[in-house]
Amino acid sequence: MLEPLQQDFPPLEPAAMYQAASCALPGLYEAVGQARRFTRRTLEQWKVGDRLDDACLAVSELVTNALQHALTSDAPCDERRKPPVRLHLMRWTSRLVCAVRDPSHDSPVAGDSDDFAAESGRGLFLVESFADNWGWHPLAGPLEGKVVWALFTLQRAS
Repeated sequence: MLEPLQQDFPPLEPAAMYQAASCALPGLYEAVGQARRFTRRTLEQWKVGDRLDDACLAVSELVTNALQHALTSDAPCDERRKPPVRLHLMRWTSRLVCAVRDPSHDSPVAGDSDDFAAESGRGLFLVESFADNWGWHPLAGPLEGKVVWALFTLQRAS
């Protein structure tokens, strides 16, 4: 079973960030497709072709995990439409970070990665398989919850 890594973002120089984009996502499962489309459009504009599919898969799994485990299902539907989840894409020259912020303080839930026939519960196993690194950390200050992130190393453009 995967053990989530409670650690801060990998050491990346904030001043050297090349590009950044984010979007708010409602607490509805339709948000997974919205996040995937946003990621694909953004990374195509950024010309991050070598890791595009890996990043889209990771974003799908991170957002799905946030929706399944971080949001209460007993909230009224109009309450779930408020954007409780936020997707952040950050690019440096040779690295890309996809981060999902949610309101829960609980650690990310990693399913049983040994049960490959299971229909769910393998999201973080997939993130670990396709990303170069991943982790999470609780938020501090006025922001409630946590951020779960996946890091991708990018090939330099020739």
